Amino acid sequence: MSLVNGLPAHVLLVHFVVVLVPLTALALMVCAIWPKAAQRLGVVLPLLALVTLASVPLTSNAGEWLEGHVDDNALVRRHAELGDGLLPWAGGLFVLAVVVWWAIGRAAVSGTSDGTRRPAKLLQAAAAVLSLVVAAGAVVDVYRIGDSGAKAAWQDGYSKTASHGGDKG
Repeated sequence: MSLVNGLPAHVLLVHFVVVLVPLTALALMVCAIWPKAAQRLGVVLPLLALVTLASVPLTSNAGEWLEGHVDDNALVRRHAELGDGLLPWAGGLFVLAVVVWWAIGRAAVSGTSDGTRRPAKLLQAAAAVLSLVVAAGAVVDVYRIGDSGAKAAWQDGYSKTASHGGDKG
């Protein structure tokens, strides 16, 4: 994918990633910590994570196309390098979303007897800790990528003072 209505597709698709990754991270953390939320969301959690995962390579591929159509500089190269690192984080969000969804669903179906309560609590605690780590890593990575992309796009591309029509009075 290269252009959408004459605009670079990356510029449009990046908005999906910027919204979906933090939203998925938040949903994952809430569901991993609060099983009732996971039960209420049901299959929505892994589906959201799947859409998030799919949006990352789509946006990256559009970004690679755009990279070939802009001036080569250190800021663009840095943004591209950082962008390449998001897919593992999105994959981690997806895997953990499936694990949380499966574990919560399994616990709801089987019930929690005294003999299975301890392993279920350990699994929930491990999923919660992993979810917090991966969610935080994904959100921080999206921030770093977005910041580097903004710098690449806007560095020296605007004036800090109004050039015309700024103050009408």
